[in-house]
Amino acid sequence: MPASVPAPTLRDRVEKVLSLIRPAVQSDGGDVELVSITPEGVVQIRLHGACIGCPSSGMTLRMGIERNLKTHVPEIRGVQAIE
Repeated sequence: MPASVPAPTLRDRVEKVLSLIRPAVQSDGGDVELVSITPEGVVQIRLHGACIGCPSSGMTLRMGIERNLKTHVPEIRGVQAIE
């Protein structure tokens, strides 16, 4: 019998969604890094490159990253950018 494959962890699932978003962020000269996921389901990310100080970074965070994470990983309650 083949060994069972373990289910992806919450972190794996979040990383997968971020990997789908990352090319769009990188095309604008920025990047996003997963720092941690709190027990309350808040994804903490660090923005890099052109995202730092960009007036659109708040919109990217809420409408792009948070919306996609909540859609694809229902346990996620929010996203927070940290320094």
